[in-house]
Amino acid sequence: MSETRSIEHTSRLTTGDFTEADEPIALFAQWFEDAKRSEPADPNAMAIATADAGGMPNVRMVLLKGFDSHGFVFYTHQTSQKGQEIAANPSAAAVFHWKSLQRQVRLRGPISMVPDEEADVYFESRPRQSKIGAWASKQSTPLESRLAFEKSVAYYTAKYAVGTVPRPPTWVGYRIAPLSIEFWQDRPFRLHDRVVFKRERPSAPWTKFRLYP
Repeated sequence: MSETRSIEHTSRLTTGDFTEADEPIALFAQWFEDAKRSEPADPNAMAIATADAGGMPNVRMVLLKGFDSHGFVFYTHQTSQKGQEIAANPSAAAVFHWKSLQRQVRLRGPISMVPDEEADVYFESRPRQSKIGAWASKQSTPLESRLAFEKSVAYYTAKYAVGTVPRPPTWVGYRIAPLSIEFWQDRPFRLHDRVVFKRERPSAPWTKFRLYP
């Protein structure tokens, strides 16, 4: 994209000065709505970084399934690699990159499991075959062949052929309660805008400051 086109693109996407926002969750909600209109696929995709007990980091893509003033929620198996790392080191970082908008949001903070009732509600909203897949997959463990996985899918499809599919006990939700949220907007000539909101603990008020690009 040329500098001229970048200037036009940025001007078209920006409504008001986001750096004037005084609260990050409402600002994220606005940007997320923009992303849902602009991103061609998975505007709720976010990279989640965790670390094991020894401090070795891991990062992977997951899907955001809810957010509010309490935090950002995604779902996975408690027995997966990320689940084990969260148990050993209950902190996480996440990043959203919306290329179509030339925007990025980063956040990090403590992470905890959502209540069972909340996980049950979301699991019930999933397509039936996705529920079967949650039972069939021993996420992150070695798999001898694709056929073995397909047999597991067939087994649970038959087991839950009638009635509802219950949530597996190890399939849980996690909530990151951010202590820091950074908003980044591309600008021409790499003169970007960056704003960070920080707080000392999840119940504390936010403070805000700008960063050099």
